[in-house]
Amino acid sequence: MRAKDVMVTKVLTVGPQVSVREVAKILLSNRISALPVVDEQGELIGIISEGDLARRVKLDTNYRRSWWLEMFSGKSKQDLAKEYLKSRGCKVRDVMTKKVITAKPTATLRDIAALLEKSRIKRVPIVDKGKVIGIVSRANLIQALASLGEESKQSTISDIMIRKKIMKEFKSEKWSKGSLLNVMVRDGKVKLWGMVDSEPEKEAARVAAETVEGVKAIENNVTVLCQHP
Repeated sequence: MRAKDVMVTKVLTVGPQVSVREVAKILLSNRISALPVVDEQGELIGIISEGDLARRVKLDTNYRRSWWLEMFSGKSKQDLAKEYLKSRGCKVRDVMTKKVITAKPTATLRDIAALLEKSRIKRVPIVDKGKVIGIVSRANLIQALASLGEESKQSTISDIMIRKKIMKEFKSEKWSKGSLLNVMVRDGKVKLWGMVDSEPEKEAARVAAETVEGVKAIENNVTVLCQHP
């Protein structure tokens, strides 16, 4: 499955001139956590989220540090100016995050999940030719994961292909290096054979097989060589 298969297509957006107060109202009334910011041509130029608004709450805008504390803070004048904009700006353009992490509609869900994890974000705008055509959130990925079970049951993937995919998964994982693992598949039912050094490796082999499309059942006959007390 790809981003285009799970993304939310009805995306609310705001312009850079919209007030921060109005953004807060939109987020609350629509129960969403972020809004893409677009210019007059509809092209993505930023994103404003609950996190951007929360920074205004966390920063005490009525408090001003003395000049000597600012000198030893290690922050440049540019950084201090950015903080000032974030805490006191009244327009979206002053508060929004300008460097937006995006993905293409053809991106796989695996790629989207990795992007969310690596960037520590909750959602990613899906962009095509500079225009926002959807958003994929963590919730959308969970929904897709829940539906994969039903799709796999209807799969007609061959036993040969299932075996190839499981063996490929074994070869790509560091925990299986040096292990003597083998796979037998018949009518979608997998039998795992071979030897590993620990119980976690044996269970990892089972999970690796479970993730392959078309697998109906698993019989784990892998032997653990080093049994720890």
